[in-house]
Amino acid sequence: MFGFGILSGVIFLPLVGVAFLLTQKGDDDASLRNIRWATLATTLTTFALSLFIWSGFDQTSAAFQFVEQKNWLGSGLVYKMGVDGFSMPFVLLTTFLMPFAILASWDSVQKRVKEYMIAFLVLETLMIGVFCALDLVLFYLFFEGGLIPMFLIIGIWGGKRRVYASFKFFLYTLVGSLLMLVAILAMYGKAGTTDITVLLNTDFPKEMQTWLWLAFFASFAVKMPMWPVHTWLPDAHVEAPTAGSVILAAILLKMGGYGFIRFSLPMFPDASTHFAPLIYALSVIAIVYTSLVALVQEDIKKLIAYSSVAHMGYVTMGLFTLNAQGMQGAIFQMISHGFVSGALFLCVGVIYDRMHTREIAAYGGLVNRMPIYAFVFMLFTMANVGLPGTTGFIGEFLSLAGAFQASSWVALIATSGVIFSAAYALYLYRRVIFGALEKPSLMTITDLTPREIAIFAPLVLITIYYGVQPQAILNATQASVDNLIQTHTALIDAVKLAAAGQ
Repeated sequence: MFGFGILSGVIFLPLVGVAFLLTQKGDDDASLRNIRWATLATTLTTFALSLFIWSGFDQTSAAFQFVEQKNWLGSGLVYKMGVDGFSMPFVLLTTFLMPFAILASWDSVQKRVKEYMIAFLVLETLMIGVFCALDLVLFYLFFEGGLIPMFLIIGIWGGKRRVYASFKFFLYTLVGSLLMLVAILAMYGKAGTTDITVLLNTDFPKEMQTWLWLAFFASFAVKMPMWPVHTWLPDAHVEAPTAGSVILAAILLKMGGYGFIRFSLPMFPDASTHFAPLIYALSVIAIVYTSLVALVQEDIKKLIAYSSVAHMGYVTMGLFTLNAQGMQGAIFQMISHGFVSGALFLCVGVIYDRMHTREIAAYGGLVNRMPIYAFVFMLFTMANVGLPGTTGFIGEFLSLAGAFQASSWVALIATSGVIFSAAYALYLYRRVIFGALEKPSLMTITDLTPREIAIFAPLVLITIYYGVQPQAILNATQASVDNLIQTHTALIDAVKLAAAGQ
């Protein structure tokens, strides 16, 4: 593909769709129809191409695959792309969810449709680029570039406080990432390269590891987000359009967890071991505190947003257990959360499009008018709680099992989050779905349309399938997880031997 490999095809194919959209006027029905269908076709083709890559992916290898390298950027910068067991699932998650985001915007977005679709296609390229970049500078460009289209999506097509929410989102994430940029420059000064494959085998001094770890942590903690730098997330979710909330929760939050796996744990093993207790403390606070905050919310979107912070607490806890169960659980939890949280925000969008309010008090008794919707909402609520038989259970169980090996007290406190999540999720479901249908405004509300059923059906199936058959995801990440743990253990043992020898 113009001298590039198939991986670059997946990354930059959405920009081909952007080029076509730029030829459309966007001010008449015919061009609007072309814009919507062309965007959907682009995202579906990108997903199909990612499946083709997946078909040739060797799950038994921890090495980077489909590697592409070009030295045409000048100034020593290199275009280098590749995927391994850590990045491949997130590439598939991104390409899988993008068509749903476009379908969710089919009727609800009526102003500046062309610009809206262009923003999402550009965002898709940048998100896939984050998971494929094998050069630190390239990773940083994709990582930070994703802020711009999401900033516009929230700020232009969001709710009443969209400008405040978009600037808060942008400033929080940008400031955290500036420290990471300084760390990248320091790593280049030490190793003489920004090639991630080389840096993974570079032995950074212990004191330098500490500062580098903290700099990367500042960026990834805000991105996930971890407590106490999570306050931008509820505002961003509440004000974002439905599709924006879906992609923000399902993909953008996962970049923080991916950053920990790709950089912090393998490159700074000594610092990661040293700061693991800090991560445990912040994780259990996030799980318990944000679950309690979610319990008192009156806005459905804000409740689900706080729920996301709590679920990301399981992810950070699991990653830093540095054992197979914890890390596998954390990665599985990120993938599962992508499906489940995305579907929950789509559920909110369904009733918001009909009633134009997200206040819990505005609803009640919807099961009487919307039985199909009630079933779909129930399934994803159960998955969010972690019901066995859904993807939510696998990730939480493995994360807690790994945490128990590392610290029984951490696991004990974190397990209370399962109870709290059941409390706020079921309380929300009862108030919205059950009860008498008394409010006059709800008497004519309609059930899911064929388009909405087509959106939810694949998400329902995949949530149940991977909840019963999780091995497909676990197998994809196992080789990379085992390699990371072995490498980490060997480096820590070498440090201990060197210290003993002195």
